[in-house]
Amino acid sequence: MNPPSKTRSAVKILAVLKKAHPDARCALNHRNPLQLLMATILSAQCTDVRVNKVTPALFRKYPTAAQLAKAPLPQLETLVRSTGFYRQKAKSLKTMGRILTDRFRGKVPRTLEELVTLPGVWRKTANVILGNCYGVPGIVVDTHVKRLSFRMGLTRRTDPDKIERDLMKLLPRKDWTFFSHAMIFHGRRICTALRPACPTCPVNSLCPKRGV
Repeated sequence: MNPPSKTRSAVKILAVLKKAHPDARCALNHRNPLQLLMATILSAQCTDVRVNKVTPALFRKYPTAAQLAKAPLPQLETLVRSTGFYRQKAKSLKTMGRILTDRFRGKVPRTLEELVTLPGVWRKTANVILGNCYGVPGIVVDTHVKRLSFRMGLTRRTDPDKIERDLMKLLPRKDWTFFSHAMIFHGRRICTALRPACPTCPVNSLCPKRGV
C-alpha cells in the first residue's frame, strides 16, 4: 500500500500540472485509431516532430489496414526511413496491417490485451491508443514520465511497467491519460533531462530531487 503522503503529493502534483499545462494532449497528429497506431509505432526512438512530418504521406498512401498489409516493403521503408530503425518499423507496420485485417476486421482493437498482440505494440503504445481514441484511461510511461516520476518521488522503479502500476495506485483513474500528457509536456518544457529549470518550475516545492 502506498503511504498517504505519497498519494497526497501525487494529487498535488497533478493539480499543479493541470494549471501549468492545460493544453497537454497527444502530440502525434492523427484522425483515427489506425493513424495513431501507425504514428506511435514510428515514434519509437524518434521525435514526435519528425513522425508528424512523415505520417501525412504514409496516411494518404495507406489509409486502411488492408492497404497497409499489401504495401510493398521497400515502399514502406522509403516512407519511414527518416524515423530511424526503418526496416523494423516498416515490417511492423505491414504485419500489423495484416493482423488487423485477418483477426480484427481491419479495426484497431479496444483492449490492452488485444493491442499488445500486435507487432511493435507494448503497454505504452496500447495506453496511448486506449486513452486518446477510446476514452479508456491509461498511464503512458515514456522517457519523460519515467524521469519525472523518479525526480518527483512518485516511484523508485526503473521498469516502465512497474512505474505504470505505481502511478496507477497514486492517481485518480479518470486523470491517468491527462497526467501522462502533462508530464510529457512538463518534461519537454521545464523539467528537461540535462538542465531542469527548477527555479521557475511550478512543481518545485513538491519535488524532493530538485536539480537532479
